[in-house]
Amino acid sequence: MKKISIILINYNGQKDTVDCLETLLRIRTSGFIIETIVVDNFPENRINIDEKKYKKINLKIIFNQVNTGFSGGNNTGIKEALKDKSDYILLLNNDTLVKENFLEELFNFAEKNPGAGLIVPKIYFAKGFEFHKNRYKKEERGKVIWYAGGYMDWKNVIGHHRGVDEVDKGQFDEVIETDFASGCCILIRKDVIERIGLLDEDYFLYYEDNDFSQKAKKAGFRIYFLPSSIIWHKNAGSTGGSGSKLQDYYISRNRLLFGNKYAPMRSRIALNKEGMSLILSGRQWQKKGAKDYFMRKLGKGNI
Repeated sequence: MKKISIILINYNGQKDTVDCLETLLRIRTSGFIIETIVVDNFPENRINIDEKKYKKINLKIIFNQVNTGFSGGNNTGIKEALKDKSDYILLLNNDTLVKENFLEELFNFAEKNPGAGLIVPKIYFAKGFEFHKNRYKKEERGKVIWYAGGYMDWKNVIGHHRGVDEVDKGQFDEVIETDFASGCCILIRKDVIERIGLLDEDYFLYYEDNDFSQKAKKAGFRIYFLPSSIIWHKNAGSTGGSGSKLQDYYISRNRLLFGNKYAPMRSRIALNKEGMSLILSGRQWQKKGAKDYFMRKLGKGNI
């Protein structure tokens, strides 16, 4: 029987992690077995969870000695999963809630489509976590799209979530190939990791999922959006929300890193000019992020 390892990163977010684990207890696992690996990336305040309570999902907790970021934390979990001989690895944000059949849908699609290296579900905003909370009726909450596939604007080196902020009325119910997978939730075939390696820890936080997606595509794997699999995301639950210093720093720095690896030359030139402009006139942490890119202060960087 095939095995799937579910990996969650905890960074001072025990309540979110427990909420996610509670929904995982209810998932269906016909045709495969699972283990759940929580990587605690916050040495200053260790997570306190009774693993026996989550025996049904075979929970194990790994305590990292330092904060290794989203990429490093997931790599810790991936290495454990490979050691445990898992066939698939599911990266799942700890600030998510899942539908009972979400993993069955992802698994069944992967088994029928061997060329699918990365598969991503339909992701809604969790109720109350929408960008524009007053825009929606009560009955629309929980059906507002956060991700229905992703597409790259290579001219401006910006990745966009398809359908973001739209109420789901069935307009995104078609399986499609997509430009990049969201690290919020990705089912990854073991073959992908064996071929292209782990997440790039130079990113630490943000853009590592898109980097991984581009490497997978270059290696010949396909990336699919699967709308029959559904989860909910408490958007930016672990990073302080949109416009936080973490977002300003890592998105500014890592967009430069990503773009200079994958974008067309003309776009790279414009991107680097934009980076220099951020150093001169950006917000405080945008300035630091752009400066650290040019100084090659990667990984956790100067924050």
